[in-house]
Amino acid sequence: MTTTSDQPVISDLSGLPHWETIPEDLPGAIAEVKRAIRARIEASGRSVAEVAAEIEDFLRGEIADIEATRTRGEDVWPVIEYADIEAGTVSEQQLAALARRGCAVIRGHFPREQAEAWDRAAVDYVDSNRFFETYRGPADDFFASLGSEMSKPEIYPIYWSPSQMEARQHPRMATVQSFLNARWTHESEGRTWFDPDRDTLYPDRLRRRPPGTDSGGLGTHLDPGTLDLWMTEGYQQHFRHLWDGDVAAYDPWDAAYRTEAAQYPGSTMCSAFRTFQGWTALSEMRNDQGVLHTVPIPKAMAYLMLRPLLDDVEDTDMCGVAINRTFPVNSRFHELLLPAVSSIPDVVPGDSVWWHCDMIHSVAPVKDQQGWGNVMYIPAAPWCAKNEAYVATVREAFRAGRSPADFPEEDYEADWTGRFTEADLNDIGRRGLGIA
Repeated sequence: MTTTSDQPVISDLSGLPHWETIPEDLPGAIAEVKRAIRARIEASGRSVAEVAAEIEDFLRGEIADIEATRTRGEDVWPVIEYADIEAGTVSEQQLAALARRGCAVIRGHFPREQAEAWDRAAVDYVDSNRFFETYRGPADDFFASLGSEMSKPEIYPIYWSPSQMEARQHPRMATVQSFLNARWTHESEGRTWFDPDRDTLYPDRLRRRPPGTDSGGLGTHLDPGTLDLWMTEGYQQHFRHLWDGDVAAYDPWDAAYRTEAAQYPGSTMCSAFRTFQGWTALSEMRNDQGVLHTVPIPKAMAYLMLRPLLDDVEDTDMCGVAINRTFPVNSRFHELLLPAVSSIPDVVPGDSVWWHCDMIHSVAPVKDQQGWGNVMYIPAAPWCAKNEAYVATVREAFRAGRSPADFPEEDYEADWTGRFTEADLNDIGRRGLGIA
């Protein structure tokens, strides 16, 4: 594609079919886009198998390093002190580890006493509003699979408690989110894709898992989207280097085009662009007590995108990826990656846990859990076109006490007392919700 001297060179993907909404003939569209992507890769002079083999060789090297790290008894997950983030003294070695692994634990993100106070306040909030007397059971098929055998839910469909909102708009949260957003390339292709220093306060739920719980965990999966990742124009541009057969040029830290890309609707998808998924610990958790695991290799996404194009996958199949389901990672198609699955280190109240938005993750099962397993889910979701559109719906849900649009319409908090209100917002919160 020719450009003038002051314009970036952008891949011409006009030959790829795309569907900005779910196509009526979904199997036919899948087969069509797979044929087109294969042909485009082969036009580079390499076969799909050769391109896939390149990323597989890279992954084997990363997996070997992860296994060696575990064998030495070292943490696979980088650990960074909040004080160093605040002071700007995070070392180059730590930054390199974060870029390579795509995840980190932030120690002392909040003082322990603050996190424990938020945990107590969350209990008071749900108890005073008789949540357990009115709870109607899991409305989310995915998180229902956690399968806690306790009488109370493990995931609370609560969004607007003072505890959650105070944490979302806290200056320490904004500091960490800006630090993490800055790990990404937010300006490329002559465009600015997001503002790293302004978050949209993406609302998510609480988890409170009591001692003694038997929980089924969550299988390996990822959350950035489903078939839209191959089939919409914006995501085709985001993965353009892969479709040009150039694995080396694909950068999982470049946000180009994805902050504007269309997504197919579904109850398990996230409408926002998150640089990192994350949660803040409200209790102590040992790393053998049903905690988060990841495949700590951001560039594994290249393999997941290329894998359905290989000859052992049916023409109408994307390795099990389907509308309104989480993106699955399994031994049938992705056995190569599974030895890399690695647990977080032990955490204490006030630590926070973060992982790249495209990272494969899971929650381990647990029998007779020792101690509580309590977290607030708070990601980094910087201001961009996609998030600005979503936050308009968040504002209305916040004001009405309703469940946000990405979640089942349970609306428990609509008539609750003690709910966080617009009058309680500070400058960070008002800016993040787009309230002047």
